[in-house]
Amino acid sequence: MASDSFMNIILVGTSHGKSRAVPVRRSVALGLALLVLGALAASGWAGYRMALTEVSTPEPAESPLVAHWEAKLDEQQAELEQVRQNVRQQVDALTLRLGEMQGRLLRLDALGQRFVETGIVASDEFDFGQPAAVGGPEEGLSGDSFTAPQLTDMIDNLSRLIEDREHQLRMLDIVSSQKKLEDELYVEGRPITWGWLSSKYGYRSDPFTGKRTWHNGVDLAGRDGSDIISVGAGVVTFSGERYGYGNLVEVDHGDGLRTRYAHAKSLETKVGEVVQKGQVLALMGSTGRSTGPHVHFEVLQNGKSKNPETYISRPSR
Repeated sequence: MASDSFMNIILVGTSHGKSRAVPVRRSVALGLALLVLGALAASGWAGYRMALTEVSTPEPAESPLVAHWEAKLDEQQAELEQVRQNVRQQVDALTLRLGEMQGRLLRLDALGQRFVETGIVASDEFDFGQPAAVGGPEEGLSGDSFTAPQLTDMIDNLSRLIEDREHQLRMLDIVSSQKKLEDELYVEGRPITWGWLSSKYGYRSDPFTGKRTWHNGVDLAGRDGSDIISVGAGVVTFSGERYGYGNLVEVDHGDGLRTRYAHAKSLETKVGEVVQKGQVLALMGSTGRSTGPHVHFEVLQNGKSKNPETYISRPSR
């Protein structure tokens, strides 16, 4: 085994620059050198890590100003959502009002159509099935849209206008209905569509005995099976056979006024039926005490006979 060689380590003093040589084994010197190098490496790595720690910047704390504006933004978003909800509620309310107004307008259209059908207004002047014709030159194409309050005011004004028109049309409908009812109840005209006067009201020579007898009505002769019509609206109070009259229809027109239609071939109405002016009550015949096809027509006011010729020649209303 080779002997470990020595090497000299020179130590320099701080005083007077004197030096001194110290003999050290080569292996020991090498170990010392490695130890120093390791210490230097460890110290360098620690310094590097410390430098990295010092260089890395930590996250700054949240600024109070940023927190303030974030809170403001959240508040504005909440206000915006509230505005949107209010707008939706307003739109829903306006939609409901428009639906109600549409229903009211449909009723007005139906009422107007009734006036057209009854002849109160001319159909060529008012067509309730079509929108009203409007127009005019444009003053400018860049008009402003209506605001929600303006639109609400317009709907309120339109609602009041519709309410006023409804009231006026209801009054007109009542008046026209009363007039129509009065016209229907107004007894006038002939109880036949075709024929002639064959016997007048009052005393006459009886067609069977030749004696002077009282005739409570008038006789209107015509074609067998022709129509016998009501001279006014009313309710049928009798429809059947009666001695001397044959097949008889009696109509009550109200206010104590009644009319009778006798000697019918057949009856076309029943007791309790509501009849209109001009409606067919029976067909002309010669039943009962009769010499041929005709209708015996009577008018009674509070049970007392009246001259039917007064009502036959009565002017129309």
